[in-house]
Amino acid sequence: MRTELALRVASAAVLIPLAIGVAYVGGWAFVLFWTAAALVVLVEWTRLVGVGRADKPIWLVFGFFYSAAIAVPPIVLRADEQLGFAAIMFVFAIVWATDTAAYFVGRAVGGPKLIRRVSPKKTWAGALAGAVAAVLAAALVVKATGLSPAFVVMILALVLSMCAQGGDVIESWIKRRLDAKDSGRLIPGHGGLMDRLDGFMAAALVAAFIGVLRGGMHSPGRGLLIW
Repeated sequence: MRTELALRVASAAVLIPLAIGVAYVGGWAFVLFWTAAALVVLVEWTRLVGVGRADKPIWLVFGFFYSAAIAVPPIVLRADEQLGFAAIMFVFAIVWATDTAAYFVGRAVGGPKLIRRVSPKKTWAGALAGAVAAVLAAALVVKATGLSPAFVVMILALVLSMCAQGGDVIESWIKRRLDAKDSGRLIPGHGGLMDRLDGFMAAALVAAFIGVLRGGMHSPGRGLLIW
């Protein structure tokens, strides 16, 4: 337990500043960063599926769309010149706060399992703590950008937290379906990159959809954050 926690903290200490730094720089560096992440996830997915499965073509096609969902949403959000960085930080804060609070509270409090057959370590206490932490973190990010943390934005943060947790559960189901514990061993304490980005993928996908729906392709950050 302590070794796993130490590895998770050490990995986060490297990955979080890197992700924020690349998001701040934006441009082609950001596009290449998330394209590379998507390619790594696709490789991990291919290894998970293996060569001996009768339904391999279907899983490979699904894996292509899954990996594309890793790269496209953050690239779309960051393309907003005015609020792209703020939008990315908004999603980062929600996902990271959700993961952190759910991990620690879930293990400290325990209690009823969220979906025992799919992900036996997740609890309702952890899920609720993650949602609350996400709303608080999102409010801090919005305030830091000089915007008003409107009630709708806080509801949106709650929804994205639920999406992040849903993405985590879906990936857990996929790994159980493919008889795998982790997608890889790239990140100490976390497993593969797919394991690390499952919640972010789901939250960013919904965030980008809302942003584009309200702000168009030119202003998805504004569409996401200003109501």
